[in-house]
Amino acid sequence: MKNKRLQVFTYVVLVYMLLAFIWWSVLLFTKNRDALQAKVELLKIGMVAEGLVSQESEFYASPRYLSLKNQYERQERMVIGESIVLIMSVLAGIYIIYSAYRREMQSSQQQRNFLLSITHELKSPISGIRLVLETLLKRELNNDQKQRLGDNALKEVDRLTGLVEDLLLSARLETAYLPHFEALDLDELLPDLLKRIAAKHPDFDWRYSSVDHIPSVQADKAGLTSVVVNLLENAAKYSSPPAPIQLSLHNIQNQYVEIRVSDEGIGVTALEKQRIFDKFYRIGNEDTRQTKGTGLGLFIVREIVKAHQGRIRVQENQPKGSVFIITLPMQTKPVKEAAPKL
Repeated sequence: MKNKRLQVFTYVVLVYMLLAFIWWSVLLFTKNRDALQAKVELLKIGMVAEGLVSQESEFYASPRYLSLKNQYERQERMVIGESIVLIMSVLAGIYIIYSAYRREMQSSQQQRNFLLSITHELKSPISGIRLVLETLLKRELNNDQKQRLGDNALKEVDRLTGLVEDLLLSARLETAYLPHFEALDLDELLPDLLKRIAAKHPDFDWRYSSVDHIPSVQADKAGLTSVVVNLLENAAKYSSPPAPIQLSLHNIQNQYVEIRVSDEGIGVTALEKQRIFDKFYRIGNEDTRQTKGTGLGLFIVREIVKAHQGRIRVQENQPKGSVFIITLPMQTKPVKEAAPKL
């Protein structure tokens, strides 16, 4: 509320300054014209008295009048030019303040969403583990029941561990992330990752394709694994089973590899295509959103891809959904800095 009042006050001051500039510009322009008219009349009287001119046409063609007129025309142009510069400066100030305020509000909303989502994501597995422990302590269970409860508890622990790892990795990406490059056979790695995700989400129609010969690629295995797993998890999160989800690998002129993750989910609007890679950003807000997440997944994906000197983009799928496209160089140049610069 305080920021809102400050913004309104700033706008009022800037609008007042804009109107004042316009008023003083018009007033100065008018005074300049009045001064010119007065000097012209004075000059005309003097020249007539001296007998230098006898007709108005002679006066208006005289060098003294033309010199005076040129002088005041230069002053008019100067007044108009300075007025335009001042008005444009104020308008630019209003735009800059508005843009900064909008970014601040977006950042504040993203942080609020993150706090709400991280609270939910932490409470949910902790509550699940607590429930399992209370059940084991309070009830007599057979071995099968204990096994099922233990499996559920381990799943919640894995979920909690994954969340903590994402938080730590997102912090490292901005400070001290350095990929460990090694030769990777993506035609072996990607199908294994797809099988892992398919086991967690068996209701989807998982597909893998690699139509081109793919030589080994210099990449960080852990980082690339995180990238592909995040994209596959997102595809499942924002799709409805038994929709198809396809992971494909392409060779681009023996210089780049292209990894595509295609789904037929809700898709991404044109306005969201750039913002979805921002840290903490998620479509919608935590009060109405149904899907789980912290807004870190695509941020991690983008930063790891950048660290590999590649790029990621998203485009529409047909007939619906999204296609996330990662382009990576097969041979990565040595990285001297500890972290990619944004």
